[in-house]
Amino acid sequence: MLFENTIVGPIHSRRLGSSLGVNLLPLKHKYCSYDCIYCECGWNRESEQQEMVYATPDEIRTLLDQRLRQLTAEGASVDSFTFAGNGEPTLYPHFPEMVDLVSEMRDRYYPQAVTTLLTNATQLKHKAIFDAVLKLDNPVLKLDAGTERMRQLINRNNDMGCSWDELLSNLIAFGNKAIIQTLLFDGTSDGIPVSNIIDEEFIPYLQHLKKITPKYVMLYALDRATPEKNLRKLSVEELNVYAERIRNEGIEVKVYG
Repeated sequence: MLFENTIVGPIHSRRLGSSLGVNLLPLKHKYCSYDCIYCECGWNRESEQQEMVYATPDEIRTLLDQRLRQLTAEGASVDSFTFAGNGEPTLYPHFPEMVDLVSEMRDRYYPQAVTTLLTNATQLKHKAIFDAVLKLDNPVLKLDAGTERMRQLINRNNDMGCSWDELLSNLIAFGNKAIIQTLLFDGTSDGIPVSNIIDEEFIPYLQHLKKITPKYVMLYALDRATPEKNLRKLSVEELNVYAERIRNEGIEVKVYG
C-alpha cells in the first residue's frame, strides 16, 4: 500500500510516538534500492509502470508549512518529523536540502520534536547523503541479516543499492550515532527458507553490531500485511530472547512486538 500524500499524519507510531511523515517520493510509484519481502508498500514491480513525479522542494515546503500551521492551530502534538514513505527517502534528488528544510520547520513550529529518518542505509555510500543523515536526531538504519546471502533473500538489494561490504563499512563509520533497526522473522520465499533468527545468521549479525557500536537497536516484529505471504511473526517473548542476546554484548535494545 503506497502513501497517497507528501505530508502524512501525524499518526501514532509504536516506535516514534506522534509522527508526522514526510514522504519525498512519488505518490504512485514505489522507488527503492531494496525490494524487501516484508515491505508494506508491496513489490517494486507493482508500480513500475506508474510515472515518476517528485514534488519539488518548494512544493514540499509549502505543503509542510500549511500542515504545521493547521496542527499548531489545533493544538496537536508532534513528537517526530519522520522521513519515510514510498520507498527509500534518501533517493530523493534533493535529500540533503530536505534535511535542512525539515529541521528549520521543526525548530519553528515544534522545537521539542525530533527529526527521524527510516532508511535502508544503502545511500550512505554517497558523502552528501552520509553527511545529511548525520544531522538528524534519529538516523534509523536498517540491518536485517548477518550475511550477504540472507540480505539478498530478505531485502533484495538492486542496482541502486550498495554492496554488502559497503553497507557494513558505512554502518561502522556511522558508529554510535546510528540507531539500528532489525525486523526478525522466519518463513519461506519462493519456496526457499528465509530466517534471520537462526544461529548461522544471528551470530554474525551480533558481530556486526559489536563493530558498529550503535546508540541502540530497534528490534521489532511483523506488524502489517507483507507481499510475501509465507512469513511468521515472532511473539514478544521470542523477540525478548534475541534482545537479551544483544544486551549481553553491551548494546542497548528496544523491543517492539
